[in-house]
Amino acid sequence: MTVPVAVTIAGSDSGGGAGIQADLKTFSALGVYGASVITALTAQNSKGVSAIHEVPREFVAAQIDAVFSDLPVGAVKIGMLANTAVIEAVAAGLKRWNQTNVVLDPVMIATSGARLLQPRAVDVLRRVLVPCAAVITPNLPEAADLLGCPPAESETEMRDQAQRLLAHGARAVLIKGGHAHGPKSADLLVDATDVIRLAAARIATENTHGTGCTLSSAIAAGLAKGHDLHDAVREAKDYVTSTIAAADRLQIGSRGPVHHFHKWW
Repeated sequence: MTVPVAVTIAGSDSGGGAGIQADLKTFSALGVYGASVITALTAQNSKGVSAIHEVPREFVAAQIDAVFSDLPVGAVKIGMLANTAVIEAVAAGLKRWNQTNVVLDPVMIATSGARLLQPRAVDVLRRVLVPCAAVITPNLPEAADLLGCPPAESETEMRDQAQRLLAHGARAVLIKGGHAHGPKSADLLVDATDVIRLAAARIATENTHGTGCTLSSAIAAGLAKGHDLHDAVREAKDYVTSTIAAADRLQIGSRGPVHHFHKWW
């Protein structure tokens, strides 16, 4: 039996709702074998992040080489990177192993407000890693941080910011509208030729921990299975929406995670 393989390069969430843990749950739920490269450890629960331990760049590189030298990796999801040294190590590893199916989620600030990427590393992320990505998946504050401007307040501004991010070398940008207001949450997938609007009704729940990680890893799962980017993004949006809709069934913590395994539990 041939199983598609995806790798997550990200931070670990000790509470299990986001980061590496959410990525591996997503891969499993979508029928993809998941491997991991851990860039940071967080002391974290559903209330927030209390401490971060960054993994040395040499050990990040060693994990990359161990995984990619053995497994037939079909796609890579990148999340929390913490600092400049790790960003550079990851970019070098992607080039060393000729990885092009790369989904970059530019994780900068946790839902609780904790800073997950050093401010001085934002420029390095933009210059060094964005050009390696098949698609980047910033939310509105992350897109603004990458561009040094205020967050978009309309879909027109979202499209304009996505096009500005394309100029930094990404092949596509999925700019997420979850932080906006209104009855629907609309994301825009923008590449050199198309703008595709993906909208879903907002769901009344506080249990949304890990949504960004889950979306980006679901896209990577689709790419690992051989889907083109547009189909992978559409299927990932549908999957995330369903995990949010089922989140209240879990009752985990004070601001709980989405329900990755709602179809089986």
